[in-house]
Amino acid sequence: MHIRLTLPFYIYPFHFFRGSKMVKIPKSHPRYWSLLYREKIIRGMEEGITAKAGLIAHGRGEAFDYLIGERTIPPAEEAMKVAVAKLLLANHPVISVNGNVAALVPRETVELAKVTRAKLEVNLFYRTEERVKKIAEVLKKTGAKEVLGLNPTKRIPGLESERGKVEEDGIWKADVVLVPLEDGDRTEALVRMGKFVITVDLNPLSRSARMANVTIVDNIIRAYPRMIELAKEMRDYSREELEEIVNNYDNNKILSEVLLHIRRRLEELAKEGIWRKEKI
Repeated sequence: MHIRLTLPFYIYPFHFFRGSKMVKIPKSHPRYWSLLYREKIIRGMEEGITAKAGLIAHGRGEAFDYLIGERTIPPAEEAMKVAVAKLLLANHPVISVNGNVAALVPRETVELAKVTRAKLEVNLFYRTEERVKKIAEVLKKTGAKEVLGLNPTKRIPGLESERGKVEEDGIWKADVVLVPLEDGDRTEALVRMGKFVITVDLNPLSRSARMANVTIVDNIIRAYPRMIELAKEMRDYSREELEEIVNNYDNNKILSEVLLHIRRRLEELAKEGIWRKEKI
């Protein structure tokens, strides 16, 4: 299955201001969408939303996106369906938001929370109160009525970093947590707490991917719009139908299928030749 990179919520800008200099990305550029989202991350850093380390993380994700073919593959589609089913079944679902998520998919994050009845909570490794407030403002500007994370009073056991700080009525109380673009140590700590953890991670070998209950190996710019579509389709399912979807899922099998997909794709590219002569 190939899911387009364009999203239905708004028309993307074609120009970015970096400081006082305008950066123009021509739509004819063969890497238009990749450059566009890269600029969103850079702009997020300049606006105090994304941490500098977020640029490195985004670049690493781009590399893995090349490996899977820059498209939504069947294992990711299956994982998304299970993730949505679990969010719809949850008593207290929460979607965690970091700087990269706020820079890349703020509107989609808010929409996904609405259709799954999930709460939003800002959670940052490089936490400052100013960054938390700015991310909350971005989410509210795109339609969020409530954003948690500004007044954490609890700490995830065994997690000493700033990511251990959570709100009692948010992640602390949650039974299902969606933690996209996540650090492995927090994923592991949340699972230890008995929470059902869903992650979106382009690296199938990361600790987050291996520790989560459901791992969506896809680019978040494709995953969130598709999850919104699925949630709208599945919210009328019976509880029994949703539970059957979740109970039949095997995350280890899904990760194995992703690795096999990458291997097959690399083998095909090696046989066909990755260099293609263009007509001049």
